Amino acid sequence: MQIVVVGSVALDTVQTPWGEAYDALGGSATYFSLTAVRQAEVGLVAVVGEDLPDSALELFGQKGVDLAGLERTEGKCFRWGGRYHADINHRDTLFTQLNVFEHFHPKLPESYRKADILFLANIHPALQMEVLEQAQKPRLVAVDTMNLWIDSARDELLEVLRRVDLVFLNDEEVRQLSGRYSLPEAVAQVQAMGPGIVVVKKGEHGALLFDGKRCFALPALVLDQVVDPTGAGDTFAGGFLGHVASKETIDHDVLREAMVRGTVMASFATEGFSVDGLRDLSSEAIADRREELRRLTSWPDGSA
Repeated sequence: MQIVVVGSVALDTVQTPWGEAYDALGGSATYFSLTAVRQAEVGLVAVVGEDLPDSALELFGQKGVDLAGLERTEGKCFRWGGRYHADINHRDTLFTQLNVFEHFHPKLPESYRKADILFLANIHPALQMEVLEQAQKPRLVAVDTMNLWIDSARDELLEVLRRVDLVFLNDEEVRQLSGRYSLPEAVAQVQAMGPGIVVVKKGEHGALLFDGKRCFALPALVLDQVVDPTGAGDTFAGGFLGHVASKETIDHDVLREAMVRGTVMASFATEGFSVDGLRDLSSEAIADRREELRRLTSWPDGSA
């Protein structure tokens, strides 16, 4: 298996100024796997309840996501509800229902334990450690986290960070984790905790890659309308790590192109509710949008 993702498969209720969706397929592992599988073999580890629609399983199967690590058990799926404001960088959580996720302990099938790349999506650091104990020398381990774990499970999170190569954080989280406001200083502090590669997500303002002492900045694409930003960060990670998995070596140039792929894929995810923006996405549409991003970030040499 090239990539294994451990995270959530959920049913989301989302309200935005442009519409709403109820019990829509969501979750970190969902967005990640449906994106990364376009470039690599992906195995998904999560737990779902009896109420997960068969259509969700069919979608994973149609796209080629391996579900040997998906546990289906009695009870209801993890559910999350949120309301976004006109400024999409701000949202209110309406409810969080852990349901079957409350007692989830991830188990990697034997075929997943030698995965080339391991992505620990945003789950409790104690669960992320359980996964690390089962994995056998991945080429790259990447992790996502959130402000809740930085506050409530800091020691466990630091233990995880000592064992990973790459971390995805937003700019608020990297400052919270490091205790520094200056972004370069904050990133340097996080790198000293373990991961040599730090990707700082800045939402509609793009993302920054810090690879050792090298930095690469990329804006987000300018979209006519963002319908639902839920899952954009996990989609970004899926595009990013899917590209990395498709390459034999991991160097700075590969990571820069991974930033491009992540940015392009996240832009599609925000244009529809749930995974609608990813469901029937063509390779031609991805190539066109990559070219659009290239034009957005290039300029003629005006030094003469």
